[in-house]
Amino acid sequence: MAQIAQKDAHALILDAIDRGDFRPGDRLVESELADRFGVSRTPVREALQRLETQSVLVRDGRSLIVATLSHDQMAELYAVRTELEALAARLAAQHAAREEIRVLHRMVEEDRAFLGDARALSRANRRFHGQIHLASHNRYLVQQLGMVHRSMALMATTSLAAEGRGETALAEHLAIVEAIEARDGDAAANALRQHLSEAFETRLREEALKI
Repeated sequence: MAQIAQKDAHALILDAIDRGDFRPGDRLVESELADRFGVSRTPVREALQRLETQSVLVRDGRSLIVATLSHDQMAELYAVRTELEALAARLAAQHAAREEIRVLHRMVEEDRAFLGDARALSRANRRFHGQIHLASHNRYLVQQLGMVHRSMALMATTSLAAEGRGETALAEHLAIVEAIEARDGDAAANALRQHLSEAFETRLREEALKI
């Protein structure tokens, strides 16, 4: 039972970071987390230690805070993510079932309802990319991309908050889906690479405005 509780506490904290409930720089307190999630302090303590070893949390004196990615770390993360996601799109073009492609099309259409709400659109964006990962039908790739997306949650802002980026991103999503539907692996991979390149460039511009 302790092992199950530890796994649950770890997942609950990660999910909260992914949702933006805890932002980079936020301090995580063992007792508060135990109360929040309704678990004992022991599995929370073990989960925090595990998250520290995974570099999701870092030490600030005696406290643990949510890590913040440096400029170089962000660039390295995008480089890895781009290649892995391009592979996922290529494999999805080969292996995705018709039903999976219809789900991707529906996601693009339904996500238009979130334009103007960057946080909701960011969550929808993660679901869309996650669906492409699953459509690759490669469990090892899905596992690696899960690790990458866990690190993406450590970015303080979303590129989708930039003016006009949401509309453009959805158009890019549609291009990816259409390439997958056409069973054109090269086009799907290239569309995914272009999509992430635009997202990274947008993020860099937004960061530059803060200097």
